[in-house]
Amino acid sequence: MDRPITLITGTRKGIGKYLAEYYAKKGHLVIGCSRNEPDWSLEGYEHFLLDVSDEIGVKNIFSHIKKKYGRLDHLINNAGIASMNHFMLTPAATVTKILNTNVIGTFLFSREAAKLMQRNRYGRIVNFTTVATPLKLEGESIYAASKAAVISFTEIIAKELATYGITVNSIGPTPIETDLIRSVPKEKIEALISRQAIKKYGTVEDVANVVDFFLQKQSSFITGQTLFLGGI
Repeated sequence: MDRPITLITGTRKGIGKYLAEYYAKKGHLVIGCSRNEPDWSLEGYEHFLLDVSDEIGVKNIFSHIKKKYGRLDHLINNAGIASMNHFMLTPAATVTKILNTNVIGTFLFSREAAKLMQRNRYGRIVNFTTVATPLKLEGESIYAASKAAVISFTEIIAKELATYGITVNSIGPTPIETDLIRSVPKEKIEALISRQAIKKYGTVEDVANVVDFFLQKQSSFITGQTLFLGGI
């Protein structure tokens, strides 16, 4: 089977949905997941319902991939949630939810993907962080901290997986007009964009361009890197 096998988390909507469609059109066999059923279907795509922090559910996906395809070429850890609030007004339940999705989910999928990728001594893992981390964005302390953890995690496992031919990199998008930022006041988003070198919203195409770069076979010498969009 020559078609690349690509697993993308958080594909029900937004960036994840776009990437699923994008890579399916490029001829990849795409596996996606989300907590709720998507309202769309796609040729060359199969979907799983689960919370990315559910270890048993995650292991079940990889068991399926191993049995059906025998390998995994790419993992894109897109699933993520945010909350914009002063940290003194942030409930512990919100903190747990953000860390479970953004940190534990990324950890579980990366761990299981690496186990499968090392069999063929090849793989690409792309994690998602955010410009809110280097910008130290007020009101995003827990979200930014969770994504700072993703950066550190990326840098360290890149070293641990290098001998297996697996690269691990991350992308930090600027605000993109998806559900993730819909609840954030417009003036807050505009204040963030004004701190970028290129003062505009990012697009899903901008994200796909960077992910493409990290997934290329020619990018085998690039690992442990985080690429922020927009010039922050």
